Amino acid sequence: MDLEVFDLKGEKTGKIKVSDYVFGQAVNEAVVHQALLRQLANKRQGTADTQTRSDVSRSTKKLHAQKHTGRARRGGASSPLLKGGAVAFGPHPRSYRQDMPKKMRRLALRSVLSGKVRDGEVKVLKKLDLKEPKTRLMSDILDALGIDNTAIVGVAMGKDNITMACSNIPGIKTTMVSMLNVADLLSYRVLVLDVDAVRRIEELWDEKKSEKSKEKAG
Repeated sequence: MDLEVFDLKGEKTGKIKVSDYVFGQAVNEAVVHQALLRQLANKRQGTADTQTRSDVSRSTKKLHAQKHTGRARRGGASSPLLKGGAVAFGPHPRSYRQDMPKKMRRLALRSVLSGKVRDGEVKVLKKLDLKEPKTRLMSDILDALGIDNTAIVGVAMGKDNITMACSNIPGIKTTMVSMLNVADLLSYRVLVLDVDAVRRIEELWDEKKSEKSKEKAG
């Protein structure tokens, strides 16, 4: 598969060949949905807590006689039915954490990346680097690429100038491609990469290439 490459002025400079295994995957919506739910669930703190009858500081004395009053049977003042009483079936601290096999997590990420390529929402730059951390420079680059919506700017390695330049632009997030995740990719419309970032993505999530690199290193 080939992707078009742009310069910083938004003009096409050529194409690069990318891995079909990473960017040409058939989108598996079920796995993507499961991965998104897992990520959102794992963000939950699970600290919500309510008082049970044993936690409420109220008298345990029976409020009135069981019989002969013509009223409903009533126990102590800690009843959930009374004001100031306990909470029935309320939340208590728990873990919402979900697990998911590594292969499924990677499949979900490749599916989202492939879906963005299919929808034309991946912009590849020949080289993304700024000499100064100026918002105007980064804003001009995004305008030249026709990005008027939310976007993730992915870099192969940490680049402070790019991070600082994007920090004041609404709807723009900067991250290293090794930190890309399903929730962010679905939350932001466009993914902006340079050639180095694309190669880093292939190195991380193309299993065939990673196996070859391990064989060479060994």
